[in-house]
Amino acid sequence: MKKVGILLLIIGIIGLAYFGYEAMQESESFEVLGAEVAVSTANWTPVIISGIIALIGLILAVAKKSSNT
Repeated sequence: MKKVGILLLIIGIIGLAYFGYEAMQESESFEVLGAEVAVSTANWTPVIISGIIALIGLILAVAKKSSNT
């Protein structure tokens, strides 16, 4: 399970970086009364899913094997 956890953690981090960058690029900015306002038009679902996958991978990677005696 530890190898699966590390794999999920790596995939989740790569997904967070990629989809997070994409989401940051999809924002529009304009000025209102001299203040610049940025509005995001991105779909944040892939970022959230990548974060959840990374979190599950982290839990699996650091979880100790339970012993049944």
